[in-house]
Amino acid sequence: MTAPRRREPRLAGHREIRVLQPFRMIRPTTNPYIVMLDRALRETPGIRVATFSYRRAFLGGYDVVHLHWPETLLEGRTTPRRLARLLLAHLYLLRLRLGRVAVVRTVHNLDLPSGLWPAQIAYLRGLERLTAVRVHLNEQTGAAGEDVEMVPHGHYRDWFAGMPTSTATPGRIGFVGLVRGYKNVTGLVAAFREATGNRVADDGELSLQVCGKASNTDLERDLRRAVGDMENVDLDLRFLTEEELAIAVTGCELLVLPYRHMHNSGVALTALSLNRPVLVPRNPTTLALQREVGDRWVHTFTGEIDGADLLAALRTVRAAPGGAPDLSARNWDLAGRAHRRAYLRALRSRHRRVRRGRTAA
Repeated sequence: MTAPRRREPRLAGHREIRVLQPFRMIRPTTNPYIVMLDRALRETPGIRVATFSYRRAFLGGYDVVHLHWPETLLEGRTTPRRLARLLLAHLYLLRLRLGRVAVVRTVHNLDLPSGLWPAQIAYLRGLERLTAVRVHLNEQTGAAGEDVEMVPHGHYRDWFAGMPTSTATPGRIGFVGLVRGYKNVTGLVAAFREATGNRVADDGELSLQVCGKASNTDLERDLRRAVGDMENVDLDLRFLTEEELAIAVTGCELLVLPYRHMHNSGVALTALSLNRPVLVPRNPTTLALQREVGDRWVHTFTGEIDGADLLAALRTVRAAPGGAPDLSARNWDLAGRAHRRAYLRALRSRHRRVRRGRTAA
């Protein structure tokens, strides 16, 4: 009597793929990228989305787990809670190694987060080794290959549709988003101070608006100290609702991302989705975005941002006002279909790995 054959994963085009996403539920504070992706996946034929719980993660009932920022599963307000999360994470890693679930990861950042414990780093590297397919948001993330699916970061036009907006205030330069050290917001303040001293009459009055919660009290203190007594700078250092964000962005003539390093930026796409030009660091990623939507919408600076960069970008923006950038390549229905291709590819890869393991045994 022969042993019954195990059923292999069916990978036909009509087969519904059960995907576990790493978020528990959609909240008002959920990253809009995640909200739009969740909506696109649910509207894509052949995909069934499940949200995360440890019970579901360990008991199964899904074919693919799709990770975005896997380090978020390690977070906790206290050390005991972080230790408990770390233990669960390593147990889940073991479950993935022993099971037949395919792992897909979207590469939002190229480097590991700072300040991690060695055991946390070991967990993230273990996930990396198990990843069957990586979703790249731009072609500059890394080389293409069998384990890569390129899916451009979707736009936010649908997200902001119907929300209140503002008329741009002439001369207003803006920064929005969480204030972190690498984003160099104090450098933007210094550049703005220089620009106000070097402007000519045709530039008109300039103002700077910084909206977003500082990630720690030291950053907030340094930022307030950098502003000092400048009267034409408005600091709104709190979490903004999406409606407030739309009003803040559209109230600016130019959005500036003074980052020292930038790989992907939802803020840049937020501004472009609301028809506002951006000034960003010059690198292969931002140059590709500039080629996609035009140099009327994406302006670049090299090295440390300075006042001349701000004034040059503002003058160029004013030379060709109006219009809207073409973001059609970033429609979410295209993203949904591309993700399904990534899931199918990951399942095939996982199937081959399981089959090789049986042969070796």
